[in-house]
Amino acid sequence: MKFRQKSKLIVMALLSVLTVLTSCQQKEQKQEKVQLGMTTTIPEGIAIPDKVETRMGTLNFRDGFPDKATVEKLYDNLDFQRAVQSYLLALPAVSMMGLREGLTKLGPANFTIPTFETMMDSRSLFLTANANTAYTWIWINLHDGPLVAEIPPMTLGMIDDFWFRYVTDIGIVGPDKGKGGKYLLLPPGYKGEVPNGYMVINVPTFESILVWRNFPVNGDIAPAIENLKKLTKIYPLNQAKNPAANTFVNVSGKDFSTIAPADYTFWYYLNTVVQNEPVESMDPVTLGFFASIGIEKGKPFAPDERMKKILTEAAFVGDATARTLTYQSRIPEAFYYPNSTWRQWLGGYKFESQPGVRYLDASAFFYFYATGVTPAMEAKMVGQGSQYAVGIVDSKGNPLDGGKNYRLHVLPNVPAKDFWSVILYDNQTRSMLQTDQKFPMVTSQNKNLVKNQDGSVDVYFGPKTPAGKENNWIQTVPGKGWNTLFRLYGPLEPWFAKTWKLSEIEEI
Repeated sequence: MKFRQKSKLIVMALLSVLTVLTSCQQKEQKQEKVQLGMTTTIPEGIAIPDKVETRMGTLNFRDGFPDKATVEKLYDNLDFQRAVQSYLLALPAVSMMGLREGLTKLGPANFTIPTFETMMDSRSLFLTANANTAYTWIWINLHDGPLVAEIPPMTLGMIDDFWFRYVTDIGIVGPDKGKGGKYLLLPPGYKGEVPNGYMVINVPTFESILVWRNFPVNGDIAPAIENLKKLTKIYPLNQAKNPAANTFVNVSGKDFSTIAPADYTFWYYLNTVVQNEPVESMDPVTLGFFASIGIEKGKPFAPDERMKKILTEAAFVGDATARTLTYQSRIPEAFYYPNSTWRQWLGGYKFESQPGVRYLDASAFFYFYATGVTPAMEAKMVGQGSQYAVGIVDSKGNPLDGGKNYRLHVLPNVPAKDFWSVILYDNQTRSMLQTDQKFPMVTSQNKNLVKNQDGSVDVYFGPKTPAGKENNWIQTVPGKGWNTLFRLYGPLEPWFAKTWKLSEIEEI
């Protein structure tokens, strides 16, 4: 018995020694690896550990090589990241597709001239639309060649291409200087003859938007609409001697939408723009993002089930991100004044923090919330054009609640040569808030507006009319969030110098 116990102890001791020897041998082998003739010391931070803990879970590597599960996780993550970034980069083009879909349902491009002849009301779904001026929106298609656009005098507008980039101003700040005239729109790559007598505009994309404001005369919009119908003509250059008649459509009060979808359909809208336009019309990096998720010029958009799932989620995350960038900005420069909640456009019409550097968050905010890109957005034009302040939250930074009551105290001597207005918008659609009011607006144009003794004006927001303040009140809906745009028409120096300050929206 004692012999067996001793034998067992001896075996265990031998095994222990063998283990130690083996370990030493392995260490020596590793040491030999390090000591190979061409081996150098690898600096810290180059090699990846065998296990890495991330928000995707554990990633496994064998001497730097990912295992199969890790490869799948990383590709899913890469595709998702690129899809979300593609969503934000595509907001301008997809917003333009929304305009195209809505406007071409009223009639064919080029020949149809939709105008809000008696202003736009809250029935129409239109990004932060304006109930103060009569707008004309024309969808332009240059696939069949150059187009002539005869513009009436005294307009203010622009042409933006299919990527929603500025092409040219028209009207007061455009080449015609408010006198009207003939614009010749040339498609991408046009090599044909260019006749004299036109203001020539090279449009980088085949499709674009032509939009302008029609101005009232002594408060009456009728003369402007009469001029519009008499003097506006859109026709192909090759039909200049005998152009076909245009169709004028009054879209005031019409129930129609120009807002693009935010769900999976978003990608089909983007694909339409990519297929429609020349590769040269957009930069390679942006098109590279789109191509990485399966949207590329000349190729079918046919994602497999895995990619469909990723794109569906990315659309919701992209929309959620755009809403966050819009409603809860983290950029200090996005606000008009220190400790103010009023937002402003950042980076001008190119959305640049400095030349050649884009404010990505500011760009996404604008294209999610608004339409129409022009240098006039940033130009200091004292007494001309318009300026904007965006009201997203109350004075304490809380969301504006349709079930609560608020007041905006507009100080006297508003720096606006023409007039000012406050219009409410739905947080979901970014279109005019739909209530019992046709125009969810208070404006200094209203002769019945109640003013305080010092000339200031109190604007009220809430579900019920405050007694005696009907003309100063905008209706809201319990359970429905809202935001607002404060507009100044003919802004004056105190606005630009910020010596006149817009008060905060206070809950009462």
